[in-house]
Amino acid sequence: MNIIDRRLNPGGKSLSNRQRFLRRAKASVRQAVRQGTAERGIGDLERSGEISIPADGVREPQFRRSQDGGVQNHILPGNRKFVEGDTIERDPDGPGGAGSAGTDGQGEDDFRFMLSRDEFLDLFLEDLELPDLAKRRLADLDAQAFRRAGYTSAGSPANLAILRTMRTALSRRIAMRRPKPDDLLRLEEEIRCLLEGGASADRLRPLQEDLALRQRRHRRVPFIDPLDLRYRHQTAAPRPVAQAVMFCLMDVSGSMTEHMKDLAKRFYMLLYLFLTRRYRHVEIVFIRHTDQAREVDEQTFFHSRETGGTVVSSALREMQRIVTDRYPARDWNIYAAQASDGDNALNDNGVCAALLTEAILPVCQYFAYLEVGAEERASVGFTPRRTSLWQTYEPLRKQGTIAMRRVSHRREIYPVFRELFRRDGVEDEAVAP
Repeated sequence: MNIIDRRLNPGGKSLSNRQRFLRRAKASVRQAVRQGTAERGIGDLERSGEISIPADGVREPQFRRSQDGGVQNHILPGNRKFVEGDTIERDPDGPGGAGSAGTDGQGEDDFRFMLSRDEFLDLFLEDLELPDLAKRRLADLDAQAFRRAGYTSAGSPANLAILRTMRTALSRRIAMRRPKPDDLLRLEEEIRCLLEGGASADRLRPLQEDLALRQRRHRRVPFIDPLDLRYRHQTAAPRPVAQAVMFCLMDVSGSMTEHMKDLAKRFYMLLYLFLTRRYRHVEIVFIRHTDQAREVDEQTFFHSRETGGTVVSSALREMQRIVTDRYPARDWNIYAAQASDGDNALNDNGVCAALLTEAILPVCQYFAYLEVGAEERASVGFTPRRTSLWQTYEPLRKQGTIAMRRVSHRREIYPVFRELFRRDGVEDEAVAP
């Protein structure tokens, strides 16, 4: 049997070779994707792109003789510089030496590879998940999964149930009294012995007629009939889907500089891509706040330029109101991600602590707080000050449902995002700045 793959290859490239390469160089490609994410713009995070990986990561493995042992004989042409018995030293900067470039300053460029959008996002969001996603009330949605539903007489050859087909064929042969091959051979042997013994025609005739009848029945009743074929049948059934909602709370007050807002937007863009890519049935609620908070759509959340004072409790109260009205905790898995520069009205910090302790954290599966800082905070040796909001939230970490991180540079966004939403039991790789 010959199998011919007639699927169209994207861009004229070999699909099977491309997939094999990605499997072999997955570690290098994943590292390049994570490093390149820090330099991308917000609008470029969901696009495909070119990445660079070390050339050593794409070389094919080769077998060679060991240089450390054994007897080796070499025949080399003579010249005026070397004579028999001289040892030829290896050039440390040449091929096979310790260096990666020759004496003329030339070296080998990194290997550049173009990832598609799906390939980029699969590597970009690998090993991430919403923590503690519990199946509370199942969503009444169109999620379906296929399950076994017995057998059918028509279907794809790949789904042929051989044992059930043979059982059906055996039942049919028994019901139609198809002679067994052993019985035919036994009757033929008996007739042959009688012929050799000189038996009379009257004695042979009934046996020969019986043999002819059995042979006709054997030919008319096939061993396998198309009616015997049985195929494994699958049917679509509703699949349990947990309901979840993610609240995105962003501070857009006057104390948030453009650099801080850019960091917050990058974090929420990663979160938005992660949720929409990995989960079909997770709702996202966007809340912006200054001294007042309001629910907005995605476009307003990422692009509006409003500003004002800072009252963080307004966002928490808005979240509490929406949860009460639309997302009861008994039916929904509730998550929240808050981004702020940490500055807040002094008389509002106690209100925030009370809201989190009494209303927000008890119904949340997970609450992530990201504090964005000025760019100069990223300098080496700089110790960030403990902001008023950080000091308010820090005692609440013992409850286990709140996680807190700081970022001051966009290269820190992706590593911190992976720390917050990394799947349990998965060790993350270090990403070089």
